[in-house]
Amino acid sequence: MEVSELKKAAFDDFKKARDEKALNTAFKKYLGKDGQLALVLASLKKTPLAKRRLMGRKANQLKQELLALTEQRKEELRRQERQAKAESDWFDITVPGKKPASGHLHPLTLTQRKSAEIFQQLGFSVIEGPEIETEWYNFDALNIPKEHPARDMWDTFWLKEPKSSPKLLLRTHTSPVQVRYMEKRRPPLRIVVPGRVFRHEASDASHDVQFYQLEGLMVDRDVSAANFKAIVQEFLRRFFAKPVKIRLRPSFFPFVEPGFEIDMTCVVCNGKGCPLCSKTGWLEMAGAGMVHPAVFRAAGLNPNTWTGFAFGMGLDRLTMMKYKINDLRLFYSGDLRFLDQF
Repeated sequence: MEVSELKKAAFDDFKKARDEKALNTAFKKYLGKDGQLALVLASLKKTPLAKRRLMGRKANQLKQELLALTEQRKEELRRQERQAKAESDWFDITVPGKKPASGHLHPLTLTQRKSAEIFQQLGFSVIEGPEIETEWYNFDALNIPKEHPARDMWDTFWLKEPKSSPKLLLRTHTSPVQVRYMEKRRPPLRIVVPGRVFRHEASDASHDVQFYQLEGLMVDRDVSAANFKAIVQEFLRRFFAKPVKIRLRPSFFPFVEPGFEIDMTCVVCNGKGCPLCSKTGWLEMAGAGMVHPAVFRAAGLNPNTWTGFAFGMGLDRLTMMKYKINDLRLFYSGDLRFLDQF
C-alpha cells in the first residue's frame, strides 16, 4: 500500500473513533509493532534507493502526524465525555420535585393504637409483657390446672429449654401480664395489655396460629361487674363511633369468677339481624369476669381486700368488624392490594 493511501485510511479510522478504546485499536492497527506503517517500512528493503528515501521520509512524516492526531483525538474524546457527564448531571432546580410515596400503618396497628388511646382517656395505662412465657405465669398463676385443655399439645407451642429452667412456651393469651403487674404494684390499678399470642390451630378465615389480644384489668376496693359493663360499653361506643348496646352472658374461665361473655349489637344491621351476626343481632366480642381469688393470691394480694375485673378481646376481630374484613389471614398475607386500602 502506498503511503498516501495508508495516510487516508489511517486518518479516516482515527476520526471515526468514538471512544478511547476504538482510538487505541486504530493506533495499534497503524502504529503498532506489527501495524500497517511498520509493514510499509519493512517493505522498503526491496525498493530502489532513491524511492526508498522518499517513501521513508513520507512514512516517518505520517508516523509523526498520526502520533499528533492520536493526542488530539484523545483530548477531544475526553472533552466530549466531560461534557456528556455534565449534561447528564445537570438538572433544573425550578422543576417541581416528585413526592415520594409515603407508607401507612397496618390496620391491626391502627386498631391497637386507637384502642390504647381510648382506654388511656378512661384512665388506664398501656402495659406490655413477654411473648415467651413460663408455665407458671401462663397457666398456674391463672388458676389453670394441668388437666385444662389449654395445656394440650394441640393448643400450646411449648419450647425446648434446659432441664434446670422452668418450662417455657409461646403465650396463649395476654393474661399472664395481670399477675406480673400485680406482683410489682399495689392496687388500685387499671391497665390494658395489647399484644400477640400464639395457639396451635388450623388456619381459616377466623383462626390462625397467631393473633392479637387486648387484655384489660382493673383492681380496687368494691369493683363490680357494673363498672366493667360501663367501661366496655363506652370503649365500644368510642371505637365504632356509634351507639352500641352490650349484654353479658354467663360463661366459664378458670381465672375469673363469675365469668361471662360480652356481646354487642351488630354494627352492620344495628341489631336487626344479618348474615354477619347469624340473624341474631348480636356479635360476640370478648371474654371477661371478676378476678378469681386464686389469681389474687398468686400475685400476692388479699382477695378479701381487693376486687377487680379482667377481660380479653381480639384486636383482629375488632379490626375485621370496623373495616368489614371477612378473612383473618389477609392481615398476615403481606398482599399490598389489601394493605394499600388503609
